[in-house]
Amino acid sequence: MPVPTGEQLKAARITAGLSQAQAAELMGYPLQTGSRGGVQSRTWQALESMSDERNMQGPVFAMFLLLTGQHPEFVLAARPGVADGAEAAAN
Repeated sequence: MPVPTGEQLKAARITAGLSQAQAAELMGYPLQTGSRGGVQSRTWQALESMSDERNMQGPVFAMFLLLTGQHPEFVLAARPGVADGAEAAAN
């Protein structure tokens, strides 16, 4: 999967109905307390920025699309017989 532009990443996040902080948390990026007391991710902000040179790598973007149900070719599915994550971790 190609490296997304900041605009493509932002569009995917908005389509998923996530804030920047929620998207960052989903992908394991660090969160900080913002100047107004809310939680934010400077890393995610930079990835969406048109002026920052940092980009999300293609495989990471593919995982984001999978986790948010937006991947153009694949979907995540639970293993047969596994009701929740606790059972999956035990196997």
